[in-house]
Amino acid sequence: MLSQFISRKRGSLLTATLATAAVMTFAVPAQAEECIAGANPGGGWDFTCRQIGKILHDIGAVDNPVRVINMPGGGGGLAYAHVVTERSDDADLIVAASSATTTRLAQNAFAGMTADQVRFVGAIGIDPGVLAVAADSPYQSLGELVEAIKADPRSIAFAGGSSVGGFDHMKPLMVLKESGFTDITKVKYIGLDGGADAITQTVGGFTQVMTGDLSEIVSFLANGDLRVIAVLTEERVPGFDDIPTAKEQGYDVVAGNWRGLYVPKGISDDQFHAWADKLQAVADSAEWKEAMAANGLAPFTMVGDEFQGYVNGLIGDINAMSKELGVIQ
Repeated sequence: MLSQFISRKRGSLLTATLATAAVMTFAVPAQAEECIAGANPGGGWDFTCRQIGKILHDIGAVDNPVRVINMPGGGGGLAYAHVVTERSDDADLIVAASSATTTRLAQNAFAGMTADQVRFVGAIGIDPGVLAVAADSPYQSLGELVEAIKADPRSIAFAGGSSVGGFDHMKPLMVLKESGFTDITKVKYIGLDGGADAITQTVGGFTQVMTGDLSEIVSFLANGDLRVIAVLTEERVPGFDDIPTAKEQGYDVVAGNWRGLYVPKGISDDQFHAWADKLQAVADSAEWKEAMAANGLAPFTMVGDEFQGYVNGLIGDINAMSKELGVIQ
């Protein structure tokens, strides 16, 4: 579109001339909103962008369909750096975020970048953590898996969609700590760019366990490729009542991954609160409730300044827990 060409090439004399002519001859539509997912298609951030983006347009919160951009690399670090350094005042940009985002920021995993370089606009659902194995895996319960790791830690490899030390990595470490296993440096973990890659590795037999979120594996459960041995929630998830919790198997671990957005820091307060209002509208919509039910999400709505305060506290808590687990010094 001409408006996109103009917005991205501004600064040159030729573009300025074309822009002037365009305004004089017809109304140029607003630049379409974009949502960056910092991983490959198929994972949780991709789900967040595509579902929220679609509903924003469906309910009339935005005029144009939201364009989704997949930007894998560094466990979300490439997307974060792109926003901070290249698009710090772009009010048309939203970025998928989750508990994994705050975990990496708490652990300084984004090459010195900090949480105060963006603004966290809100979360509207929480994704229960899971530990899943291939359908033909010999491990039938969480207890069997834990005992196998205790007997030979190197015999089990976990695959997750976060980098080493990220939220997916921490889930099995929290379970193992609860079991009394403390030598977490011996636990094998492979960090990949998104849950889809972790699923592929586990289904293919290259790793023994996928550590991730329920929404990432729904279709793989339906077709019988994966089997969940534990969901990391207080109670069993409605619609997935056959999946036992870690707690009922003797491991008091609850780990949920909220699904939400951040925006560039340089936008105005009015623009920030406008995005918060739009995200709240998505949360209140029948379309989002259907999407949550279909993808194993539980309700969790917090937007605007309240959510920013929650994130600040969460980062402090994760930093402390990471040190306790020995993930960081």
